[in-house]
Parts: sequence; structure tokens; C-alpha cells
Amino acid sequence: MTGRAIMIGLVTIPALVAMAALAAGCDSPTTTSSTATPASVGLPQILQRGTVRVCSTGDYRPFTYRDAQGIWSGLDIDMAHDMATRLGVRLDTVPTTWASVVNDLGNKCDVAMGGITITLNRAEHAIYSAPYLRDGKAAIVRCAEASKFQTLSDIDRPGVRVVVNPGGTNAEFDNGHLHNAHVVNYPDNNTIFGQITNDAADVMITDASEIRWQTGQDPQLCGQSLDHPFTFEQKAYLIPRTATDVQQWMNLWLNIAQNDGTYAALSQRYLGALIGP
Repeated sequence: MTGRAIMIGLVTIPALVAMAALAAGCDSPTTTSSTATPASVGLPQILQRGTVRVCSTGDYRPFTYRDAQGIWSGLDIDMAHDMATRLGVRLDTVPTTWASVVNDLGNKCDVAMGGITITLNRAEHAIYSAPYLRDGKAAIVRCAEASKFQTLSDIDRPGVRVVVNPGGTNAEFDNGHLHNAHVVNYPDNNTIFGQITNDAADVMITDASEIRWQTGQDPQLCGQSLDHPFTFEQKAYLIPRTATDVQQWMNLWLNIAQNDGTYAALSQRYLGALIGP
């Protein structure tokens, strides 16, 4: 079957089902939900509802960002728009947090998107799409002091202040690997890098993809170990455990997006290069 034939199967049939059920359009404007009630999650429910609800934290650029006016942007937000358009439903972006995203999945939303790392812990409670990006933990520091923090052992020393956003894989890494450095929790992931710039912290360990983005925004910050990260990670989309039909559809959609130029264009725009799984 050709790529064109696969796309027809993915796009046209679900769109017709959705249109027949609720006269849903094929565009995907974003709205934001503050509350949602638990519901069965599956392709029939999404198509009948005419809306796909996507949980996202809105605090992890370049994948997901929600500004003060509630406007969403980012690589995975754009991917969510593409997914909704091809599915023939509207996109409803639902705010979540790193600590609550697994619990919100299947209750407030049908899928979670936004730089989500594949972990064994999350896999105990949910299922993943196929991975779309390879990543790993690295360090971001002030450029003026970059020579002091070239390795993990350089960072894990008494007196080194490591800032971290709680509730995600950065905190898990710090808890498991830093035994001597002083780890400081900072709750706002949108402004956390200012702690390093303003000398309130020395280092943050986060994903290399985020570091590439942040160092492009602030010339005072430099990345360490970007080409040889401390860990191997992949990013994927998180799906309720029972929604295997959603998983299957998303994997087919993702394969098409990775081969028709959709993902490549977004990766170039947000990451500066095509970075795959």
C-alpha cells in the first residue's frame, strides 16, 4: 500500500465518521479546558465527541509552552494540531503538571503530549506511542564557568547548587545521581533558567533538546555533554493503558508525519536540526 493510500485510510474514514456523528469540521482550533470529567478513552469516543483532548504541561520549551494569555505553542503542540486535523476532530489542549500527568491521562485527556520521556515507571500506568526523538540528560551552566562543570563528577561536589523542577525525570535523575551537590527545588519551569543566569544556582541537569533551545535564547548559558549525554532517553506520546486503538492510530499517523516532511519541518524549526528516535 502506498503512503498516499495509508493517509487516505487514516484521514478520510475517521473524518467521515466524526462528521456523521457530530458534523465535526476538519480544522483543529485549540481551546483550553480547566475541568473535565472521567470518560472512556478510545477512537470511537474521540470521533463521536468530535474533540481530542491533549494534556500538556505548557512549561517545557521547545516542545510545549503556554503563555500568560493562555496561547499554546511548541513542537508537540504543532504535532497535536496535525494529529487532530488528520483525525478530523477539534483539538482541546488541557493544562497538566509533570506530577499529575499520568493521573490526568484518561480522566481529563485522551493523550498527553509535550516532551514526555519514556520511563519504566510511567509505563506501569500507561502506554506510549512509538518514540519520535532521541534525547538524554545533560547540563546547562553559565558560559563563564563552563570549564568547572565538564563531567557529572564535576557537578556532584559540595557547594555546587543544582536547580531542579520537581515531579519529572530531571528530579529523578538528580535524586539518583547527585549525592554531594546541593539540589534546590524551583517550581516554575518557565523561569528556572534565570536562576542560573542570576547566579542563584550553578547548574541544571535537563534534556539536551531543552538545553539546545535555551542556550539559543540566552547567550550567557552554555550546554555541557550535549553530544554525549549522561543518559539515553527517547520521547513519545503518552496514552491511557486500555486505549490500544488510539495507540495504533497514533503510531500510523506518526510514521506518516515522520516520512512526509511534517515532523522534519517542525524539528528544524524548534530544534535547529532533524532529530529523530
